[in-house]
Amino acid sequence: MTVEAENLSGRLLTALVGATELFTVELGRELGLYAALRDRPAGAAELAKTAGIDERYAREWLEQQAAAGFLTVDGDEFALAAGAAEVLLDEGGPGEFAAGLGMVFPRVVAAFRTGAGIPYSDYGQHIRHGIAAFNQPMFDHLLTAEWLPALPEVEARLRTTPGARVLDLGCGAGRSSVALARAYPAITVRGIDLDEASITEARAAAATAGVADRVSFTLGDAARIDGEYDLVTIFEALHDMGDPVGVLSAVRPRLAPGGSVFIGDERVADEFTAPAGEIERLQYAFSVLHCLPATRAEDPVIANGTILRAPTLLAWAREAGYRSPEVLDIPNDFWRFYRLR
Repeated sequence: MTVEAENLSGRLLTALVGATELFTVELGRELGLYAALRDRPAGAAELAKTAGIDERYAREWLEQQAAAGFLTVDGDEFALAAGAAEVLLDEGGPGEFAAGLGMVFPRVVAAFRTGAGIPYSDYGQHIRHGIAAFNQPMFDHLLTAEWLPALPEVEARLRTTPGARVLDLGCGAGRSSVALARAYPAITVRGIDLDEASITEARAAAATAGVADRVSFTLGDAARIDGEYDLVTIFEALHDMGDPVGVLSAVRPRLAPGGSVFIGDERVADEFTAPAGEIERLQYAFSVLHCLPATRAEDPVIANGTILRAPTLLAWAREAGYRSPEVLDIPNDFWRFYRLR
């Protein structure tokens, strides 16, 4: 075996270790095993009783988790490792993504042969929750603390204009819509998404956050909207839309005078390069396994996939009639931001 082959073989083995451990993490989350260890260490018998699982399986999982470094062990008792509670007890995560992709993988294989798509709804709750959980920290801590303050006149409008209206397109489970409403008490927010399960969860999230009187959610097509809005947001959704130019064209006449479109989408290179960096590799893998098949299911005008490069988005905006689309200087490892007006 050549050195190059050995290196590639080693890389794939490392990837296999990571992938299998992600599934064991998701197993622990879905069965409530990490939650059972939240307050105190436990052995296999106690964990099995607390979580309602088989003791022999409990023993194997505990030992595997300790071998992976997620748990510590002292005699027959196992405890969460330092920092594990912050990561493993949060909603969603990489393990949930992995589980969702694994469940639908046979259909991806078939789609590659036929050219068909796989509806977003068919990817199920693991992908839906994984996306929502991955993005929520950004919505909670960055959206109104860093991103919108980079547009002072937009933020001032949301803070000082009674009844200012925001349209959140491709809102998913509503985390961005709720974060906006909580930060700006004078505004109303309308979220729109094609996925019925996401809209149901979004409505529940708004009610739990106590903002359901100012946040509404509509099941529908982003290209068919009504009303007038001071701000339209599209977070990590434009690349999934089957007719992005049509959506942007439909949005433009719905902007109130002086209104803006604020977009956050994938931070990828402006041109294809190979080999690529780690984040771009991740985005391409999601495109192959999820975003492209989901978009193909919409009978799309454009099936872009996850890799939405800045020149492409700006070209779409100009085609849709925006005179001065711009890339914003907002730092983020995963997303690049744009303003259209």
